[in-house]
Amino acid sequence: MAEARTLTAPRAAPDAQAAREVADGLRRAQPELPPKFFYDEAGSRLFEEITRLPEYYLTRTERALMQRWMPAWIGPLAPAAMVELGAGSAEKTTIVLDAIAAASPRAVYVPVDVSGDFLDETAVRIRAAYPSLQVQPVVADFTEAFDLPDGLGGPVLHAFLGSTIGNFAPDDAVQLLRRVRARMAPGDRFLLGVDQRKNPARIEAAYNDAAGVTAQFNLNMLRVVNTLAGTDFNVSRWEHRAFYNGVEHRIEMHLVSVIDQTVTVPGSGEFAFRAGQTIRTEISAKHDHDSVEAMFAAAGLRIDEWVTDRDGLYALVLASPAD
Repeated sequence: MAEARTLTAPRAAPDAQAAREVADGLRRAQPELPPKFFYDEAGSRLFEEITRLPEYYLTRTERALMQRWMPAWIGPLAPAAMVELGAGSAEKTTIVLDAIAAASPRAVYVPVDVSGDFLDETAVRIRAAYPSLQVQPVVADFTEAFDLPDGLGGPVLHAFLGSTIGNFAPDDAVQLLRRVRARMAPGDRFLLGVDQRKNPARIEAAYNDAAGVTAQFNLNMLRVVNTLAGTDFNVSRWEHRAFYNGVEHRIEMHLVSVIDQTVTVPGSGEFAFRAGQTIRTEISAKHDHDSVEAMFAAAGLRIDEWVTDRDGLYALVLASPAD
């Protein structure tokens, strides 16, 4: 999992586009569903609970790094604006906003996420906590092209936290980074959170917590898909599975069919699943300095700062345009 997430909101009637996305995913050799379908209100709350679990080191480690480094990085930059992709609740973002408010009291914060209702809640909280900042939320799927508010000024800090970059296959990650780079002017910076490669047992434990919260989170995707796309998944017929793929350096989360069954997708008919067959719901790639440097080079970015915790679990990266 990654922390900064896109969120979906329940709809009154099945959505044809969502149904097409589900059908397209289920037709693949390895059936899969996009991670954005994790998030209705229940999914968002479950993820917030995951971030507080003892096994889930990512959130507390990233937070500690941000507390250590944000004043030193943000002060000299004095950004006029911060654009955060997949802002979600923006809980950890307040560490960055503290530093921005101290350096640039009239700065603009632009949280970007796909759930308007959730984003509105975030904007209300941030405005109350930082009355000097201008908060201009943008409702958009950050995996696609979207428009930013006019007149942001510069420099702009673009942020993608929570190791969410790991949710993208290598080519897709580079495409996303290229879109970020295309928005950047000279003097702008890009802040990235990266979950590092480490002992697979440590990684797998974070996605298979003893309390079963991650399992609930994974299974909740089927409820979201039923609501959005009008499918008829029976949640009780599926189980959570997460494992580390050492070849691809990534965690994979799957839902496993516990019986032979069929699922109906409006407009696309029935999809058959054998007992033991899986639907992949998320990948979470783990990176090192070389892999991030290669992605950045392909996207036209360069690493300015790279810091990790003492145990090498997680990294914060500050980058700038390479040309």
